[in-house]
Amino acid sequence: MTVYFIGAGPGDPELITVKGQRLINQCPVIIYAGSLVPPAVLAGNTAERVINSAELHLEQIIDAMRQAHADGQDVARVHSGDPSLYGAIGEQIRHLRELGIDYQIIPGVTATAASAALLGCELTLPDVAQTVILTRYGDSSPMPAGEQLNDLARHGCTLAIHLGIRNLARIVAELVPHYGADCPVAVVHRATWPDQDWARGTLADIVEQVERKGFRRTALILVGHVLGDAPFADSALYRAGHAHLYRPGP
Repeated sequence: MTVYFIGAGPGDPELITVKGQRLINQCPVIIYAGSLVPPAVLAGNTAERVINSAELHLEQIIDAMRQAHADGQDVARVHSGDPSLYGAIGEQIRHLRELGIDYQIIPGVTATAASAALLGCELTLPDVAQTVILTRYGDSSPMPAGEQLNDLARHGCTLAIHLGIRNLARIVAELVPHYGADCPVAVVHRATWPDQDWARGTLADIVEQVERKGFRRTALILVGHVLGDAPFADSALYRAGHAHLYRPGP
């Protein structure tokens, strides 16, 4: 048997990969993150057992996988977004390796990608930002040395900050010295879910805007000049006169 760690995407059930949906429909055991994965993602499954991991601790999740392994049943372990990012799969994989249970990771659409699509923007623009840093705000759990927000902000690139909405004012205070108070910011709440919403502004006014919206959790903070009207050059890829393998020069 195999445990498939499946990225269900940010919320819209149509944003799961074809492979991920196929595995959900065919695996006899499903363990899903019920607090973050909408029920519509599981629609049409014929599983013998469907387990909501929001109600379980790690050892209970591993026990369910161990039982499926003993029964020779594949497991669809369904996580939100992409399971390789803040999916807490590393600790599960560690146990599976110790138990000799095979696993595969099926990637999914990230909240960052979904938020950029919702905002109608590109996160990397020539002359503005060619790097995107995905991080989280170190509040309840400390960040490793060198990964504090102040360290990352020195690069001036596009930032996607998870798990930080409750500390937005502190985040703004740390970013202003590096990005300037007029730097564009977007806070996207539950991207692609039916109740999705967002606030756009600058570091100077985003805290007030988010307070009016009432966002308290499940929100992504995007920071960077790519979100505004900063001038940028056309990419070389489609520039007339730029030759490459598929478009040779004269």
